[in-house]
Amino acid sequence: MAKKTGEKYQAIINAAVRVIAQHGYHNAQVSRIAREAKVADGTIYLYFENKDDILISLFNEKMGQFIATCRDLCNKADTVEQKIYVLVHSHLSQLANDKEFSVVTQIELRQSNPVVSKGIGEVLKQYFSLIDDVIREGVEAGVFRDDVDVRLARTMVFGTLDQTVTAWVMRQCKHDLVSQVDPIHNLFLNGLIRK
Repeated sequence: MAKKTGEKYQAIINAAVRVIAQHGYHNAQVSRIAREAKVADGTIYLYFENKDDILISLFNEKMGQFIATCRDLCNKADTVEQKIYVLVHSHLSQLANDKEFSVVTQIELRQSNPVVSKGIGEVLKQYFSLIDDVIREGVEAGVFRDDVDVRLARTMVFGTLDQTVTAWVMRQCKHDLVSQVDPIHNLFLNGLIRK
């Protein structure tokens, strides 16, 4: 198997995102992905074992870049409040700018088999770890309450962002996803209680 780098590998990854977003994972034949990538069918198998491997690889590749961007932006933020804002903005803006990847992450990955779920688990753990780090920093800095359960808070943060993107995708990406950044940031920092 060829090393998972290079122009052809990237072309296949990008083609797979487009084909899966347009036709669904189950209707995304390897031959269709090859045509979209402008490579021979057999070339796919130099880089990937099968269609599941393509889906796992595209998620890990794209989500790896997504997380690296989030982490880099968080590292540049000065306060916990800014880091929460950066997480929300980065999550929504990156997916808003790549609608086809949004469809793949919000719809197609949820219908995948256990092999795919296991294959994408490690990269998701990296994102959860980043969210955990920001929440812990908020607790340590006294911005968040001492009794905040980090895992529960992370589930709330990720779940809110994830569901916001899912609702956007289900509505054919018609509204401005990034317009939700300020309301979500405000909700995370101030909750529902009137002060």
